[in-house]
Amino acid sequence: MSLPENSLNSTPLASRLHIAIFGKRNAGKSSLINAITNQEIALVSPVAGTTTDPVFKAMELLPIGPVVIIDTAGIDDEGALGELRVKKTYQVLNKTDVAILVIDGETGVSDYDLEILAKIKEKNIPVIGVVNKKDSSNYRREEKKKWEDLLGFSLLEVSAFRREGIEELKRQIINKAPGSFTDIPLISDLLNPGDVAVLVVPIDKAAPKGRLILPQQQTIRELLDSGCIAMVAKESELNIALNSLKQKPKLVVTDSQAFKKVAEITPQDIPLTSFSILFARYKGDLVQLVEGTKAIKNLENGDKVLISEACTHHRQEDDIGTVKIPRLLKEITKKELSFSWSSGFTFPENLEDYKLVIHCGGCMINRKEMLYRLSVLKEKNIPVVNYGVFIAFALGILDRALKPLKN
Repeated sequence: MSLPENSLNSTPLASRLHIAIFGKRNAGKSSLINAITNQEIALVSPVAGTTTDPVFKAMELLPIGPVVIIDTAGIDDEGALGELRVKKTYQVLNKTDVAILVIDGETGVSDYDLEILAKIKEKNIPVIGVVNKKDSSNYRREEKKKWEDLLGFSLLEVSAFRREGIEELKRQIINKAPGSFTDIPLISDLLNPGDVAVLVVPIDKAAPKGRLILPQQQTIRELLDSGCIAMVAKESELNIALNSLKQKPKLVVTDSQAFKKVAEITPQDIPLTSFSILFARYKGDLVQLVEGTKAIKNLENGDKVLISEACTHHRQEDDIGTVKIPRLLKEITKKELSFSWSSGFTFPENLEDYKLVIHCGGCMINRKEMLYRLSVLKEKNIPVVNYGVFIAFALGILDRALKPLKN
């Protein structure tokens, strides 16, 4: 899987509109990616099954702005390995904002196309139908109306090879794109222009050398875009930062791992929360995540707890997910619990085994993917909290951390 790097000046992958391309092997999905991006991004070959893992390409699509185009493996892939590829293709649906279904103009609509279309509709994803290879001598143009009747919508004729019909496809993507996916605020609705927010950013062994982690970057950028003032300090310099201000800051936001120390330093009359709690609201369902804390007191010896992270990273000696959170949960419950871990873009299938799920802030997945995960857990009646909500609860400061978000 190919992912773009994030920087303070680029829109994070998880905050972009996700446009996924689905279809059979050799329908021309990869060629269509190259045509849309006007780059040779995806490997193109006459050999069926060239695309294996999903390929992500970040780009600008005006007037929408930053988007991610996702190339997927063919939905008709075969064999044991092919089944795994198809499974990954279906998983892409959980993060898809707009779907493009590519029909092979030489072979027409298949049962595979109808099957993926049913799953797209089941998830209420806007879909655009494209029939490719209109330049081919084997293009079955006379059957296009029959294919449209089968699918239930019109098909746009394109030639990905000759890059014909691509501008009209882009216009259809713009028309289908959800209009408010970038309008959800992370922090800007909690302050007014000119207000000061103090951001507490620990620099420990887990911090990436020479840069800030994504939640910190996004928070700083949104504060600047909103005309607010961001003061950044380590927890060891928080007292100095607060005392240097002529007026009280409107909000203090801390990394969850420094929550206890920051709560002790920050006066009670200054609102306090964490990056992870901001992301609980920004990416998911804060009410559901707070409700999940009620299950903690009911945990019994032997109960299974899943700790899920949406990204993969190098584990540190005192890693938050594998060490700190299990230790803290054992301390407050006084129970012998069984822990499991998951990471990356997949979510475990055996969720019924768990009495509680503790999820990361979700900064590396989009809101659609996070809401999908939460909906699965809600449907299965499995309580869930995220890192920031859990840590604030365990330290006895959850009410204080939630108060700024209720104003």
